[in-house]
Amino acid sequence: MRLYRKIMAGLASAATAFALAATVAGPGHGAPAADPAALARLGEQLFHDTNLSRNRTQACATCHMPDLGLADGREVEGTGRAVSLGDDGTSIGTRNAPTAGYALLSPAFALTAAGAYVGGQFLDGRAATLEDQAAGPPLNPLEMAMPDKAAVVARLRENKDYVAAFGALFGKTVLDDAETGYAAMTGAIAAFERTPAFAPFDSKYDRFLRGEAVLTPEEELGRVLFFSSQFTNCSQCHRLKPVGGQEGETFSNYQFHNIGVPANPALDAAQGKPVADQGLAANDAVTDKAAAAGRFKVPTLRNVAVTGPYMHNGVFKDLRTVILFYNKYNAKAARRQIDPETGAPWAPPEVAGNISLKELESGPALDDKRINALVAFLKTLTDRRYEALIPAE
Repeated sequence: MRLYRKIMAGLASAATAFALAATVAGPGHGAPAADPAALARLGEQLFHDTNLSRNRTQACATCHMPDLGLADGREVEGTGRAVSLGDDGTSIGTRNAPTAGYALLSPAFALTAAGAYVGGQFLDGRAATLEDQAAGPPLNPLEMAMPDKAAVVARLRENKDYVAAFGALFGKTVLDDAETGYAAMTGAIAAFERTPAFAPFDSKYDRFLRGEAVLTPEEELGRVLFFSSQFTNCSQCHRLKPVGGQEGETFSNYQFHNIGVPANPALDAAQGKPVADQGLAANDAVTDKAAAAGRFKVPTLRNVAVTGPYMHNGVFKDLRTVILFYNKYNAKAARRQIDPETGAPWAPPEVAGNISLKELESGPALDDKRINALVAFLKTLTDRRYEALIPAE
């Protein structure tokens, strides 16, 4: 409840969200933007600008496609949509690009009083805020691959419209310095990512809560199961608000867990070696690496039906497979111990330690009717503009 109140207090209104985005914090990092709407419009331009990558082929929108659930819909030879292709046309990452949708609602990365890490951006929380996240990809050699901040700011100065916009918002000298110019750029992108375009709350589920839509019997069963503490364990991690069924639910508590996801053989083959992603342990802010190994931030389930493949390494292609994977921890039937996508037993965890068995084993086994109902409910979490992308049965 405290985490929910903290998030809501910081995002109490659209005006507050814009205010958070409108200032590039810190001495020498630019003046507050006088026009939050103009800042967001500038951020939108930057979000789509491929000139901010070394070979001028990649933008934020390349891996977070606005028409495809703000995830990466590109196919990469050998790995499909599991990971993203870099600006050089050959480099690939080791993680599936999470949707940028609803990312504004993740709290800043922090260690709670109870000793658990929460929040941040990226799957390991290594970027505390949206601004920090926006600062990463342009300089990542596997992504946009710019050599340094000065090179990025030089690209900004090539565009006379940018020069005018940054000057009006942050002062005429903001692009004269690499640090202030880069900070102003990330502030603008973050401002765009805090607009309602990234968190419209207009899915069928949201419309149902407002009395504007009716769930099918199967979707309703899935809804009841999802929020039940008796029949499933879904909402233990995929619920922020203290009570299920409230408006504005993000479907993540932003904590970090290792759920025993197997390695992705296609990704290992493409990398030429096992990836064995350490997750939270790769975050420099985390000191106890052993306890953090294999843990990843609980993702939002909004738009989950249209942003596959799934898990941090894209190992599962189908949403129903994901439900079956969770179900294997409580099911005794032999057929439930088979991965439907491989026809073989579920592969062992990529990182075997720290598996959150308390949460995973807290629910009963599910029959096909209930599994199908959960899938049907998860599809109702799709934003209105993406509903046409929901895979047909």
